[in-house]
Amino acid sequence: MDLNVLNTTLQSCCYQPLTGYFRDGFCKTTADDYGTHTVCAIVTKEFLEYSASRGNNLMTPIPHWNFPGLKPGDKWCLCISRWLEAEKAGKAPSIILEATHKKSLQYTSIEMLTKYAFKG
Repeated sequence: MDLNVLNTTLQSCCYQPLTGYFRDGFCKTTADDYGTHTVCAIVTKEFLEYSASRGNNLMTPIPHWNFPGLKPGDKWCLCISRWLEAEKAGKAPSIILEATHKKSLQYTSIEMLTKYAFKG
């Protein structure tokens, strides 16, 4: 059973668009996931533009990967390293703690993640 950063059962992040390293809706990871896609974020225009400026355009659809392209408000499993980079640049999106994998705590603190917790 996968756990979230609150040490409870990992919740799904999003099914539309279908997210996650395994494209199963969950921000789970494995040793093969070099990006460590563990943060369930609610992407913003600012974050999407920042990510594109860093070489990862998440806005453009890639049909052969069944990727629709993201728009502000979409939920998506982000790489913890990219989220931390965006946080340092003042562009980090809100996250859903219940759907953010516990492995994220190997890279940052629960206090940092809680600071960005979605309150909705």
